Amino acid sequence: MRQSVSYSLNLLTLSLLFSQCVYECHCGLVGDAEAMAPDISSSVNPQPFLPLLAPSPLTPFTNDSIPTLSGLCTLNFSVVGDLMSKTATDCWAFFAPVLANVVCCPQLEATLTTLIGHSSKYSRMLSLDTTHAKHCLSDVEKILESQGANKTIQKICSIQPENLTEASCPVMEVDTFESIVDSSKLLAACQKVDPVNECCQEVCQNAILDASRKLADIGIAANLEGVHAVPQQSSRIDDCKNIVLRWLASNLDPSSANKVLRGLSNCKVNKVCPLVFPNMTRVVKECANMITSQASCCKAMDSYVSQLQEQSFITNLQALNCAASLGVKLQKANVSNNVYQLCHINLKDFSLQVGSQEYGCLLPSLPTDATFDKTSGVSFICDLNDNIAAPWPSSFSEPPSTCNRTTKIPAVPKATSAQSGLYKNLMLPSFFSSLVVLKLLL
Repeated sequence: MRQSVSYSLNLLTLSLLFSQCVYECHCGLVGDAEAMAPDISSSVNPQPFLPLLAPSPLTPFTNDSIPTLSGLCTLNFSVVGDLMSKTATDCWAFFAPVLANVVCCPQLEATLTTLIGHSSKYSRMLSLDTTHAKHCLSDVEKILESQGANKTIQKICSIQPENLTEASCPVMEVDTFESIVDSSKLLAACQKVDPVNECCQEVCQNAILDASRKLADIGIAANLEGVHAVPQQSSRIDDCKNIVLRWLASNLDPSSANKVLRGLSNCKVNKVCPLVFPNMTRVVKECANMITSQASCCKAMDSYVSQLQEQSFITNLQALNCAASLGVKLQKANVSNNVYQLCHINLKDFSLQVGSQEYGCLLPSLPTDATFDKTSGVSFICDLNDNIAAPWPSSFSEPPSTCNRTTKIPAVPKATSAQSGLYKNLMLPSFFSSLVVLKLLL
């Protein structure tokens, strides 16, 4: 598929630079990079690319002014200074909307969790009241914006002051928490999280769920006495999970806490398809039952998938889920033919496209943080030239699970080594206030 997308400030120019880099980069090995996906054999040898984005010389990457804070938030921001900087880069102004569900928002949530968790060492509280939460969230947003983050990060990530409170969880005091939960067992299960195996074995996740249920059960006893209205138990357990995560973060150093929280969020991220599927009436009309015109069917499919490509970058495993979900929807609408094969739909076609050429960008299933360098700018890793065919699901099947080793899953992109190269900067048109360069990875 060849779709043109103008969602982001620099995607249109990225493809031009991609071609330039392929022919003009002189690459030298700089080291190995850890495999980015679960242990799934690959029949292809994709070559990932690292888009590097630097600010315009006319626009500094960060705001030189010191943000004016409310003075009403008692959280200790200096404790998570490094995490705040990481979050600002992951939520960089122009790319926050398209990296939101995979990188930006998970990092923002991890930072807020760690911030409240470590502050509980002094406050002995694992939540904020609504008023305090409003001031603190506003201050966090101002600090991140001063370091280059998107101005609307709170909206992008759907973070509200209520997310910093205890919500419906009946336990918020550290002492009460530790009297109810087996703290040593929880810490032993979650002190270190294997980013791949945890998603299947769920050692830490099960420990968190067990602790959350114990906390939620306290609320049931209180409600039986008529103190509060009874919310749904599942909702209460979810709210208590946030309390458990804050306690866990308070018992780890900020860097370790961030690794654990991001590892857990990756499991959640890769289980779903984050895309919104628009109306598929035209595809059904052209592709259902006996296809009268392959050209018309594929034209309809191309048009439909182009709408998906305007949404966000997704991981390779999310792409598998999206392909399965869309396939099931089409099958239920009487599209029985494998239109993915018929119309040459690849996994990368479900992610945001780069320019008018065939360069879909799939993020690795264990997405790395974006990085900022004063010379190179902001960078993140994605695969621009993977051509793995989208799998057409068997009738109404569930999305393939990477935890089931008997499941035949197509090869997914991996980055096994990295190379850096000489590169040329190209100014975008005046209404694009950024530079785009590329580094070639092998």
